[in-house]
Amino acid sequence: MQTQSLEVFVAVARGTSFTRAARSLGYTQSAVSRQIAVLEKDLGAALFDRLSRGVELTAQGRALLPHAEAMLDRWHSAQRDIGALRDLGGGRLRVGAFPTAVAALVPRALAAFRSAYPQAELSLVEGLTPALLDRLAAGEADLAVVSAPPDRPLDAARFELHHLLDERLLVAVPPGHPLAGRPTVRLADLAGDPFIAGSATAEETLLRATLPSGFRPRIDIVAAEWTGKLGCVAAGLGVALVPALAVRATPADVVLLRLHPDDASVRRVFAATARRPAPGVVHMLALLRGIAATLQGQEEAGTGRVGA
Repeated sequence: MQTQSLEVFVAVARGTSFTRAARSLGYTQSAVSRQIAVLEKDLGAALFDRLSRGVELTAQGRALLPHAEAMLDRWHSAQRDIGALRDLGGGRLRVGAFPTAVAALVPRALAAFRSAYPQAELSLVEGLTPALLDRLAAGEADLAVVSAPPDRPLDAARFELHHLLDERLLVAVPPGHPLAGRPTVRLADLAGDPFIAGSATAEETLLRATLPSGFRPRIDIVAAEWTGKLGCVAAGLGVALVPALAVRATPADVVLLRLHPDDASVRRVFAATARRPAPGVVHMLALLRGIAATLQGQEEAGTGRVGA
């Protein structure tokens, strides 16, 4: 693509002089004059009035200037993006994700990314959504996989939010539980069961945000990590709410049950990025979308161990 004439035109317009434009571009004055003459011939319009001291844009030149600047900006942006993809093997991608997204979704995407760009430097930081968004805002992450319940949307003013999937909640019970054979379960049926949660109050956790009005579980055991929660369920110490993304990390001696539609709750999962993500981030987004669609399809079809 020939952009030289536009670059020369913009330089002359900004400097109001062929001489100054030639100096800034490292061209001869005659080369600048030739480029302007070619552009004027192509457009069929005079772009400058030649004055005794410098030049001045004509009406046609003033009309062209914003378009020329925009075209050059887009061209330079395209060059940077293509160069970034070409050089991605020596670049880096920093990803943040909330804990259950690290069970299957994000690792699969990272593995596919590494397969495509084996020399790229990849890093993954696990954390809760508020901290991940702070890291993204501070420039300490390139992409963050985050979540939010439907009634508490994320701040879309600071970031670009790319919806990946809506994640359902399941109930984890021990194999000998009286409800283990049911296809679905109501939370009211679990009123007598102790719940295992990440907090004794659970006010800001997955548990409290998804309970029906008036239902208050008895929380006997607090375990921050999913391995601990599910280990306690397997031992018969209680039941737990489990997000669908964590299904693959569930041990074989735990039964996962679907919630009845009246009690079913979802949380929305997004990939948050800067407003103009770099090419590597765009590629990672495409991988996350594809894997998220596969995982959601499997969950909706009831494949895996749900209800086993």
